[in-house]
Amino acid sequence: MFVQKEQLFIDFSSIAWENPAEGIRRKVMAYGDQLMAVYVEFKKGAVGTLHSHPHLQISYLQTGSFDVTIDGKTTHQKAGDFYYIPTNVVHGVVALEDSILIDFFTPMREDFIPKSVKPMEEAGA
Repeated sequence: MFVQKEQLFIDFSSIAWENPAEGIRRKVMAYGDQLMAVYVEFKKGAVGTLHSHPHLQISYLQTGSFDVTIDGKTTHQKAGDFYYIPTNVVHGVVALEDSILIDFFTPMREDFIPKSVKPMEEAGA
């Protein structure tokens, strides 16, 4: 199953995995109109390609390490580190080992919501 908008309690094991790119899988864990949290696993060598979006983003590196590029500057980051992405700034990552990121977006990323998710009132929740 996928998490519903403004769902109050979320069981990690009940949320379906998505595979947005080779070596990357993610779970949208919680969201409302103004905020979204996404759990993302990377296999060693997986690339979060350079991209930009109008959302503010903060990422927490839960485990592993990455080369993180933001606005043309690349730095090595490890478990416990954070990084901040301003709106419309080009950024991306390369996983240097099997790694996990927790991404936070404001406002929420509508493009991350699977088309099969129904609003809570329609889903009978």
